Amino acid sequence: MSFRIQPAAPSRPNRCQLFGPGSRPAIFEKMAGSAADVINLDLEDSVAPTDKDSARENVVQAIGDIDWGTKTLSVRINGLDTPYWYRDVVDLLERASDRLDQIMIPKVGCAGDLYAVDALVSAIEAAKGRGKRLAFEVIIESAAGIAHVEEIASASPRLQAMSLGAADFAASMGMQTTGIGGTQEDYYMLHDGQKHWSDPWHWAQAAIVAACRTHGVLPVDGPFGDFSDDEGFRAQALRSATLGMVGKWAIHPKQVALANEVFTPSEAAVTEAREILAAMEEAKAKGEGATVYKGRLVDIASIKQADVIVRQAEMISNDG
Repeated sequence: MSFRIQPAAPSRPNRCQLFGPGSRPAIFEKMAGSAADVINLDLEDSVAPTDKDSARENVVQAIGDIDWGTKTLSVRINGLDTPYWYRDVVDLLERASDRLDQIMIPKVGCAGDLYAVDALVSAIEAAKGRGKRLAFEVIIESAAGIAHVEEIASASPRLQAMSLGAADFAASMGMQTTGIGGTQEDYYMLHDGQKHWSDPWHWAQAAIVAACRTHGVLPVDGPFGDFSDDEGFRAQALRSATLGMVGKWAIHPKQVALANEVFTPSEAAVTEAREILAAMEEAKAKGEGATVYKGRLVDIASIKQADVIVRQAEMISNDG
């Protein structure tokens, strides 16, 4: 193993990120009262070009006016390929209250994109004497983004989270699908004449998780477009959690409970993890590096696996 210790990701609940258009201020209070860990007020895709200015005004006002509780409050700005993003950053930093925790930067394709936003944010923070340092989340949603995912993950000390944006990613890759996440009808294998569907997003998610874990960033799964399909959402969320992602977007309020369910360790999982840790403590006291737990071998690596589950459960419990 490398002598360079893998940095820990930020210790914050991130099971569900609830999105809402900045052009619909009437829903902000409901978002604040939801069970989502992170609130993403959106200035990008869900806001029409003619509504960009008014949406920005709504968000700037709401950041200070609404009680967001202990939630992470984030705003998705417009992409760097648009004429809107600089004004998003300037107004959020110069006019909004310090309650804002994070901005989400879409369609990041290289480390230079983060450098540009970081430079502007840093200058405004210094000029205005803002006491709270703004965090970043980025969305990987292009061929360039996934090709440069590791350099992006290490590009800024402000970076706390990274998400996969399935729809724009699919378009950039030339994938023949209009689905946003989930199983794709034509992505299957045949065995004995039977179709077996695999996950077309798996490799991209794994690349994001590896880059994030290498550089101490939270890996997050993005949207699941069919909000009428609870089981499809749950299935994708379970795959993401198994790969090491810490949470998922909700584009509809009904998806919040589903995400929280999947990304909260179950009582049974936490109990088993604690029992494994206890079993290994007994083994260590005897000078042994491994032991048997419920008929299977557990060793030093098992401690690390179990500790992840216990720490996650404790963090969620303490926050709640």
